[in-house]
Amino acid sequence: MIPRYSRPDMVAIWEPATKFRIWYEIEAHACDAQAELGVIPKENAEAVWKAKDVEFDVARIDEIEAVTKHDVIAFLTHLAEIIGNDQARFVHQGMTSSDVLDTTYNIQLTRAADILLADMDDLLDALKRRAFEHKMTLRIGRSHGIHAEPTTMGLTFARFYAEMDRNRLRLQLAREEIASGAISGAVGTFANIDPQVEAHVCSMMGLKPEPVSTQVIPRDRHAMFFATLGVIASSIENIAIEIRHMQRTEVLEAEEFFSKGQKGSSAMPHKRNPVLTENLTGLARLVRMSVIPAMENVALWHERDISHSSVERGIGPDTTVTLDFALTRLTQVIDKLVVYPDNMLANMNKFRGLVMSQRVLLALTQAGVSREDAYRLVQRNAMKVWEDGKDFKTELLADDEVTAALSPAEIEEKFDLGYHTKHVDTIFTRVFGEC
Repeated sequence: MIPRYSRPDMVAIWEPATKFRIWYEIEAHACDAQAELGVIPKENAEAVWKAKDVEFDVARIDEIEAVTKHDVIAFLTHLAEIIGNDQARFVHQGMTSSDVLDTTYNIQLTRAADILLADMDDLLDALKRRAFEHKMTLRIGRSHGIHAEPTTMGLTFARFYAEMDRNRLRLQLAREEIASGAISGAVGTFANIDPQVEAHVCSMMGLKPEPVSTQVIPRDRHAMFFATLGVIASSIENIAIEIRHMQRTEVLEAEEFFSKGQKGSSAMPHKRNPVLTENLTGLARLVRMSVIPAMENVALWHERDISHSSVERGIGPDTTVTLDFALTRLTQVIDKLVVYPDNMLANMNKFRGLVMSQRVLLALTQAGVSREDAYRLVQRNAMKVWEDGKDFKTELLADDEVTAALSPAEIEEKFDLGYHTKHVDTIFTRVFGEC
């Protein structure tokens, strides 16, 4: 985790103190269930809760682990130091380390998902607001980076909203997928611990019991979770790339907010660079880096090995912290994005009506001209605009073959920009519902 790209609430989920607190709660709830079943004395279970307000000494646990070479044992030793060896002798009864580690990891991922879902809600709010603000703000649509036909800036925001709304649903499903816990003992058979203990711990920790844990929780759940984060990151990049293109000097249809006192270049004082969206493009790459390792973690030896462990210690915090920061940054970019409607119109008119070529083509075919001939006539006049800087409508009006099929008034009508916005409301209803 890089502090520059971190926010405190997400970072806190992955702090050692938070992890040890979750470990403790799992062990304490397990003791309660064991006592209820009559496996351990109730007074011992109650004694474990004496540490509920204790701040565990991370340095002390690290010191013990340096000797034991085992993190869970180090924690249990420290817990015994706090509540007493005799009182702690039934802690971890019938459990294995993976019961604690895997259940904790899924709790952390679930909490991280809750923050990310809230982040996405903020982003969706910003995209919706800007979509309605620029619902009918005309701009040129581009395919292959080349002028195509008119669209609106509102539709651009709307499609990003729809994409992120799908991503939110995916993340909600991923959260449900990852919210499982396992307290099933060695190789997951419950030989030394009653399944009711698992049920109680999961209930208290907001999880559902893993149907078959084999000592570890199956990693296909985690693969799906991180793959979902990767898709969200790709959508962030999709939006960022559009903004970067719009901010290019020769386009300048929109740009990131440039604050008072901000500097764009150490060498060129005139510069106003799209640094935030460039940063988002890079952060998206970092998030996607976790997807393949998470998928490779699915295949473990027999009931378990720890080849996944080192990977998850890295990608868990790094990916969620980075995506949290990226979503928040993108929301800020969208919220403050400066839009230039006049530049959009100027860009659309740069090739003097050329973007209306399909309307003329269709009108000719409706007038009885074959599609092949209609295409030839329209393209012939369009190339004069490309190559000689002519005005498309003027050339059409001067083309005898065109005017033989279409009257001047019919040609003129084909250059009405309002034609291209007649179904904007329909699309907005599809995306946002009745408003």
